[in-house]
Amino acid sequence: MATDYYAVLGVRRDASQDEIKKAFRRLARELHPDVNPDPKTQERFKEINAAYEVLSDPQKKQVYDLGGDPLSSSGGGGAGGFGAGGFGNFSDIMDAFFGTASQRGPRSRTRRGQDAMIRLEIDLNEAAFGTTKEIQVDTAVVCTTCSGEGAAPGTSAQTCDMCRGRGEVSQVTRSFLGQVMTSRPCPQCQGFGTVVPTPCPECAGDGRIRSRRTLTVKIPAGVDNGTRIQLAGEGEVGPGGGPAGDLYVEIHELAHDVFQRRGDDLHCTVTIPMTAAALGTKVPLQTLDGMEEVDIRPGTQSGQSIPLHGRGITHLRGGGRGDLIVHVEVMTPSKLDPAQEDLLRQLAKLRGEERPTGQFQPGQQGLFSRLKDAFNGR
Repeated sequence: MATDYYAVLGVRRDASQDEIKKAFRRLARELHPDVNPDPKTQERFKEINAAYEVLSDPQKKQVYDLGGDPLSSSGGGGAGGFGAGGFGNFSDIMDAFFGTASQRGPRSRTRRGQDAMIRLEIDLNEAAFGTTKEIQVDTAVVCTTCSGEGAAPGTSAQTCDMCRGRGEVSQVTRSFLGQVMTSRPCPQCQGFGTVVPTPCPECAGDGRIRSRRTLTVKIPAGVDNGTRIQLAGEGEVGPGGGPAGDLYVEIHELAHDVFQRRGDDLHCTVTIPMTAAALGTKVPLQTLDGMEEVDIRPGTQSGQSIPLHGRGITHLRGGGRGDLIVHVEVMTPSKLDPAQEDLLRQLAKLRGEERPTGQFQPGQQGLFSRLKDAFNGR
């Protein structure tokens, strides 16, 4: 009675190559003579080796499924041709214990494409409130002439006559382990199992061509330098017309003439004369929301900051906005005419040369008004 190789590995008759491989690896770890030296276990190990040699080889598996003897011409006898030691070929042992053996069977010509990334420049206003942009993308797309097949119209890929569609060629050599069978990718078809005698003239057999496309990208409010927006499936189409990778749009925010961004807050500086700082004033300021007046209170010192809440950048995650921080710089005159110098001397005398406190004593308010008029050229 013929051996049921499916039962030996404990898999269904419709099991995939991946399921067969996993079953063999699991049993090999349990039954290998280096792990379990029991003679009965060694016989069991020979059985799973023979079963795996047949079921992992598409040609031998087909012969076996049709009722033939797949090992009759293998040159290795009933134990699957594993040499003097009888413990399986070297690639199977490496595969079972280290997972280093090459993948059996031809590899697919169709593979996923690479991700792509482009840089997009936006201004501060667009970063604060969001926008929609059209971008030009130069990536690989499916060849329209061969629809990704890689073969010229009217032709198709053919089975490789060197490896007969297996994608690999085997060689038996003798070593201190006995006869060792090694496999390597077929040099004629590069492991695909098929060759393309007449490549597509448009894509040279690659199944894809480069093309420029226009995409619309929605930029959310609150993005910052380095923020990446993912556009799934808009990257490079893979070889053989495989699925496309993703496209990443990296944001680069342009510098603003007035505002500096720190997180979601904006900062700016207004320069006022010392008389305005002493008496107080209102300074017009163009914000992202329009023209507003910044209230400078009497006695404001150089370096003080005035917050305008909710006038900054929209938070990318969550509601609300940051603040606009206005930094005040008090300008001290570098040149004085005689009248201005006399007024400042009078002020110093009235204040008794005390450190300024921002509080005016009787008689100082009027003098500051005259100073203001004098410095403004009135």
